[in-house]
Amino acid sequence: MAPAGHRHRQRRRWLRPGGGGTRRLRLCPGHVRRPRRLRSGPGGATGPAAGTGLAAVLPGPAPASPRPPGPLRPRELRAPSGSAGAAAPAMPVPGGGQRGGSRRWPGVRAWLPVLRWLPRYSAAWLQLDAVAGLSVGLAAVPQALAYAEVAGLPPQYGLYASFMGCFVYCFLGTAKDVTLGPTAIMSLLVSSYAFHEPAYAILLAFLSGCIQLAMGFLRLGFLLDFVSCPVIKGFTSAASVTISFNQIKNILGLQGIPRQFFLQVYEILRRIGETRAGDAVLGLACLAALAGLQVMKSHLPRVAHVEPLAARVSYLIVWTSTTARNALVVLFAGLVAYSFQVMGFQPLTLTGSIPQGLPAFRLPPFSVAAPNGTVPFWSMVEDMGVGLAVVPLMGLLETVAVAKAFASQNGYRIDPNQELLAMGFANVLGSFVSAYPITGSFGRTAVNAQSGVCTPAGGLITGAVVLLSLAYLTSLFYYIPKAALAAVIISAVVPMFDVGIFRTLWRVKRLDLVPLCVTFLLCFWEVQYGIVAGVLVSGVLLLYSIARPPVKVLKGDVLLVQPGSSLHFPAMECLRDAVCSHALAAASLPRSVILDCCHVSSIDYTVVVGLAELLQELRKHGLSLAFCSLQDPVLQVLLSADLEGFQHFLSREEAERCRGAEPGDGGAAPYTSTSESSLLPTGLIQ
Repeated sequence: MAPAGHRHRQRRRWLRPGGGGTRRLRLCPGHVRRPRRLRSGPGGATGPAAGTGLAAVLPGPAPASPRPPGPLRPRELRAPSGSAGAAAPAMPVPGGGQRGGSRRWPGVRAWLPVLRWLPRYSAAWLQLDAVAGLSVGLAAVPQALAYAEVAGLPPQYGLYASFMGCFVYCFLGTAKDVTLGPTAIMSLLVSSYAFHEPAYAILLAFLSGCIQLAMGFLRLGFLLDFVSCPVIKGFTSAASVTISFNQIKNILGLQGIPRQFFLQVYEILRRIGETRAGDAVLGLACLAALAGLQVMKSHLPRVAHVEPLAARVSYLIVWTSTTARNALVVLFAGLVAYSFQVMGFQPLTLTGSIPQGLPAFRLPPFSVAAPNGTVPFWSMVEDMGVGLAVVPLMGLLETVAVAKAFASQNGYRIDPNQELLAMGFANVLGSFVSAYPITGSFGRTAVNAQSGVCTPAGGLITGAVVLLSLAYLTSLFYYIPKAALAAVIISAVVPMFDVGIFRTLWRVKRLDLVPLCVTFLLCFWEVQYGIVAGVLVSGVLLLYSIARPPVKVLKGDVLLVQPGSSLHFPAMECLRDAVCSHALAAASLPRSVILDCCHVSSIDYTVVVGLAELLQELRKHGLSLAFCSLQDPVLQVLLSADLEGFQHFLSREEAERCRGAEPGDGGAAPYTSTSESSLLPTGLIQ
């Protein structure tokens, strides 16, 4: 044992006798442990999801409330004993060190995030994960059937795409809340690039997964930074309108409506008189029920453990009903349709037969049969075209956006490159079970978080629910009305339309309305055109800000010029014009020019050449150019160039006192270089 005065952070683990093997940490005398925030699971469910959902009413002792700041006593450092209310340690962040057997293989743990939380998994976490996984599964099954309709595929392909991602993300994902599966946006993209052909959709999933894997191994997650928020908002808002209007035909019971947006609008308005009353009434009723249940859930008060048992059971029933509202509405609509079928009268349009059983595990199709022969692999790739870039990028973008949103709420971090790998493996393996491309679902992820999920293991329960539905319940899906599935889709995508973003950008920065509006409008024509055009417009605005940085000019005996950002080759001409227009075109020439570079953190070779030319041009007119407040990287570049007549001061005040004079004129002596640079082109300095 260390002596009493020994203060280094030495810890010793020991088993408490009779404590069921519970580990405790004994701190050496004099050691003070930093306080940490207590969490309900490995993601820190002390955020918005804490205390909500089933976690608030499950049996067991009340969860410990966070203690005020201050040193923790050793008895507070006990690991969770397995009770439902025990505070659990936070889910390890990517790269973080945690106790456990995986410590010996940090490389394996970096590629398999499951090893960061699995050694500490407890029965309390299993209870909450099972409840959350079941809740998400009840929401996933009806949504999967509906999203297959958006993708232009038979309903069973939505279920095929709903289970593999849950299993893969459990082992490779870095966010405890995220649920992978078909989404409205991804289904819309699949509809555009798979041409309503299952073979194309499955191959698109395989190739998208391969591209995402390559991006993950090459650490290319930073590419998401080039897709601006206005582009994302414009795309999601347009997708909300497009997908919602695409389901109007099912609400009205119309057949033979084209999928192009403008043609849809024309055909629906022209054939509005052919509306089927049964589908319209049922569809509107389902929409009203879903909206009412959503409002009920948003206003559902929390219930404490001190409440009577009847109050907690009532809360549990209401919470379950509002969370599984999609399943309840679809079940009710199916019962109505079955009742009509029994009576021998069917006023509703039904989903129809769905093949029963699990999909075969086989290679994705690398060719497809056509009436006039076989379409080879390369022809299929050529047909999908730009979709091979748009689908993987938008899939990653949607997943990372969802993961970051819930990670910030619940106090953990994600790794975008690891998310790329998780999505890549999910799509590649999904293509072996006839799945189309998947991504993170915001709606089902919200259900997962609100249910109190503790680890990604909840996805195992969700995947199992989907598999059970495929194995035993597909015969019952025959009676699900298409109007009910359309109502599920509309209720899911309407919140994606962000009305306030237009007003916000008008108030904050109106120039950002340009990529927003370009993306929003062109997505109604073709999705890929809107996304590509929005990214290009955002890139042009970014390049313009680099090429034309703000330049502040103060006139006087000494002309002070202050660039507002770093100088790169497109900005050199702008800086030259600013200096020459004020220094040489004035009625009375200033004694000298000072270039204040306090905001300039980097320059390139073209800027160095331009500064050398500017020094010569000012010298021809009897003016000197001095630099001040140079940051170390910029100063190192200019000193390496060894410009003729280069002089610099530490601060603007020192430069103004000297007024750009030569060292012999008094004042502080700047660094001065008179030799010609070997880095500049021959003949530049005369």
